[in-house]
Amino acid sequence: MKMLRIALASLWNGDRQADRVVPPSGFTAQLTLFAAATMAFLAVFALALSLASGRLAHIWGQELARTATIRVVAPIDQRSAQTDAALRILETTKGVATARALTDEEQQSLLAPWFGPELAIDALPVPRLIEIIEEDDGMDADGLRLRLAAEVPGAVLDNHSRWRAPLVKAASRLKLLGWVSMTLIIATLAAMVTLAANAALSANAQVIAVLRLVGATDSYIAQAFIRRFTLRALTGAAAGTGLGLLAILLLPSTADAGGFLTGLGFQGWHWIVPLVIPFLSGGVAFVATGAAARRTLKDLA
Repeated sequence: MKMLRIALASLWNGDRQADRVVPPSGFTAQLTLFAAATMAFLAVFALALSLASGRLAHIWGQELARTATIRVVAPIDQRSAQTDAALRILETTKGVATARALTDEEQQSLLAPWFGPELAIDALPVPRLIEIIEEDDGMDADGLRLRLAAEVPGAVLDNHSRWRAPLVKAASRLKLLGWVSMTLIIATLAAMVTLAANAALSANAQVIAVLRLVGATDSYIAQAFIRRFTLRALTGAAAGTGLGLLAILLLPSTADAGGFLTGLGFQGWHWIVPLVIPFLSGGVAFVATGAAARRTLKDLA
């Protein structure tokens, strides 16, 4: 820990004479700042996608696992009686927290996106839907199906397992895609910083040769480049992260629509996570510039 503090202090304080080796402005400075800011901006959205997908997978996995639906498919004159019979069975079924039949208005609102708001439920053979909320321990779906088949032949139980698993899998894949994007962003930043450091080292080949003649070591020269490029990456990434967080805050709310974008972004302590991006960018620049400096100085020897 003490050595880390010394290294950080050296990186921050630097050496004013050594800093003159690295041009304070120009193409390499602009490239490093722009690349770090752009990659950090994209990293904020990749991180937001990953965290939101993780929350979505949890919601679909937990909430949908506790719900089920019974469709009462029967002639109109028998539908009400079979619905009541199914509800009585559910009252005595272990693991069922609540069960209720949807009203005509609720079923009409479910069908409105496909058939329009003027759909007459009474005039169509629409099955009566019963919503089931399970307890935490769940219910015996196979046993309930057997009871329904024996007492309510027109009732069909659907515990959503057929389509719940693909949804959870899709959300998990999106979460993985977010982390893969983060990895590619970090690799791209490392490549851009390496190119900028190589360009700066090559452009200052004559200055490096003079410094060697007066006794400067390669580690002294490399430290100057490492410090300058690390601070550039840190500054650019901080700006990009700030812009990314601002863009996330300005995203329109879709809570009323209830679509996939609901909750896209950060919630709670997750707002702290993007603050790691500038330091991560600085660390990547530190390692990439150090490797580039050692390789280039060896070639210039």
